[in-house]
Amino acid sequence: MSGFHEIRFPLRLALDASGGPVRRTDIVNLSNGREQRNQRWRDSRRSYEVGSGIRSLTDLYAVLEFFEARRGQLYGFRFRDPVDWASCSPGGVVSANDQIIGTGDGVTAVFQLVKAYQDAGGSWTRRITKPVRESVLVAVEGVAVTDATYTVDATTGMVTFAAGHVPVAGALIEAGYEFDVPVRFDIDRIDVNLAHFDAGRIPTIPLTEILA
Repeated sequence: MSGFHEIRFPLRLALDASGGPVRRTDIVNLSNGREQRNQRWRDSRRSYEVGSGIRSLTDLYAVLEFFEARRGQLYGFRFRDPVDWASCSPGGVVSANDQIIGTGDGVTAVFQLVKAYQDAGGSWTRRITKPVRESVLVAVEGVAVTDATYTVDATTGMVTFAAGHVPVAGALIEAGYEFDVPVRFDIDRIDVNLAHFDAGRIPTIPLTEILA
């Protein structure tokens, strides 16, 4: 991913962020009162507002410093979604059996980390491109394997099995992990009015997800 800094937005400021997934759907109302719906985006794209996490001048300066180091919208960075940041559900414990990431064929050694969102009505699979490397756990045929048998690219979310450890044909490959969302600032300007800020007014600081 070009134009990206592998650094995380200050976690203490991300905890109070608002936002989540955004989808784009075209809805056409027909003359008979019915409607047609068309999905314009294959994948959702997350947007966040992080201004609500600023509670002091120290916090404000931390954001300004981070903004300047990214040169506004020019460079992307990592952001920890306050709700959806692991392969398991909120409150759960990451395990090697959380998500299915592929099936072995005896030849393929590289697998993309993914996360499935599903219920009885449907499902959607999300590519995870910014995992936290030290959190990644992998299992083959339901059994956790040692980290000596694979490597994880924390910049792409690709898991590569070492020679001699490539999953055999039909072997189910699973993984568990923590992850960040690749985002950028959605503005090139931050307006700060200290008089209003002291009175409780906080600046608007929008972030938008970068899709690889």
